[in-house]
Amino acid sequence: MSTATASRPPAPTGLVWRQFDHWRARWRRTWRGSAITNFVLPVLYLLAMGVGLGAYVDSGGARASLGGTDYLDFIAPGLLATAVMQNAVGASTWPVMGAIKWDKTYHAMIATPLRTRDILIGNLGLIAARLTLTAAVFWVVLVIFGVAVLPWAVLAVPAGVLVGLAHSTPLFAFAAWLERETGFMLFYRIGVVPMFLFSGAFFPVSQLPDPLEWLAQVMPLYHGVELVRGLTLGTPDLLADLGHVAYLALWCGVGFLLADRALARRLGG
Repeated sequence: MSTATASRPPAPTGLVWRQFDHWRARWRRTWRGSAITNFVLPVLYLLAMGVGLGAYVDSGGARASLGGTDYLDFIAPGLLATAVMQNAVGASTWPVMGAIKWDKTYHAMIATPLRTRDILIGNLGLIAARLTLTAAVFWVVLVIFGVAVLPWAVLAVPAGVLVGLAHSTPLFAFAAWLERETGFMLFYRIGVVPMFLFSGAFFPVSQLPDPLEWLAQVMPLYHGVELVRGLTLGTPDLLADLGHVAYLALWCGVGFLLADRALARRLGG
């Protein structure tokens, strides 16, 4: 990082907020392109797997292995967590690389009094707002389906945002570090898809072989699914949930530090 960039004082709060407003204005012009992925597809998953497949699962006597809940109640909170995760991945990969490599948005910002950390905070602020919207819309769907149990279920929305940020911050660092976009396609194949399938959203990970169960439990999405499920169904486990929150917060914190460092290297080095 250059000396000039490193020695800059913190940007005024108004400038940081104005940068956030820039990202909000851009998203308002493009949100329709991601509406199907972020909102419609999860609902279709819920209908097809929770209601359609769920009728066969429940009739087969599998409720005991699901903790005594219907399959719809089991799968719906997991789909909320995975929907937020997918939104976070989409917002923290190609758009970040584009702002560095193609349209040079970050380079224009760094030419102002903004520091790289200010840019990072503003961009993550918009991502958090998008994650909040995704979690809130999906939560309303769960209420309509009769899955959410109040009042604990209200906390599923901020829990979902935490799940998204636990993926967004390290992926922001990855996108800022990556030189070619082909790395994203590889990450989707060997990272996002297996994490989605083996997150515990569709079946208990205890049914997996021991090595796969251990690997699933290392991933932040598993902890997000468990946290959101307990809150949504009104069956929180305080000690376990504190562990999930701490683990997700660790991913957020480490990811933020790595993202700040990677972005500074690309813009100021």
